Amino acid sequence: MPKKIRVGLVGYGKAGGAVANVLSGDPRFELCWIAKRSTNAGQQFHPGTDIPIIGLEQRSFADLFEHIPVDALVDFSSPKSIHLYGEEVRKRGIMLISAISAYSDEDLEYARSLSQNARVLCSPNITLGINFLIVAAKLLRKIAPFADVKILEQHFKEKPEISGTARRIADTLEIAGENITSLRLGGIVGHHEVIFGFPYQTVRLIHDSIRREAFGTGAAFALTQLAECKNGFYTFDDLLLHLIADELQNSEHNIKD
Repeated sequence: MPKKIRVGLVGYGKAGGAVANVLSGDPRFELCWIAKRSTNAGQQFHPGTDIPIIGLEQRSFADLFEHIPVDALVDFSSPKSIHLYGEEVRKRGIMLISAISAYSDEDLEYARSLSQNARVLCSPNITLGINFLIVAAKLLRKIAPFADVKILEQHFKEKPEISGTARRIADTLEIAGENITSLRLGGIVGHHEVIFGFPYQTVRLIHDSIRREAFGTGAAFALTQLAECKNGFYTFDDLLLHLIADELQNSEHNIKD
């Protein structure tokens, strides 16, 4: 039986809690601990498990990595966290999956610097479906550069800013941010839609996040794929395109055979 990947989780908000649900129930992983800025009295373990929730006001990352070692770190917290654990990732060669949507250029450059000594993946949205949508949209944009393109994103009322994922889609397709329309409605976790307008037809690529556990399945996919990679900086696109290239190569061999 393959050895389990030992994982540390940083961030325990709504998304982090959902990721913990998925990783703690997946036999491929051992979720060793969850780190958050501070812990509430009585909140010591992830519900239904013996996975400790550790406040960073109590223990440093250096201490955590030394006494509860992990093979990989999954970060759903804030941009500043990477500067707290980054040098430990560099020193120990720990695999890093970062799902932070608001990195500055300086933060991203720092993340890239860690990839000299570790496998690092940064993705503002780590759901498998949205990243497949981005790859598909990029391909259609290349096939039909003349098409009009608009992006619609819908999220829960409390989300004030334009979705980082929508901005990433716009950057990938090389369209201006003014082509993004945002709606905030109750009951929506996350909706992204890329609309291509052709003469006499339209194409809509749609992704809906139904539950935040989708972030967990995306993190699990990234962990298993990144474990097969060499040290370096990766995006979710890189992992998907590698699989697609392998599938096309296998299909070509099957046709020849």
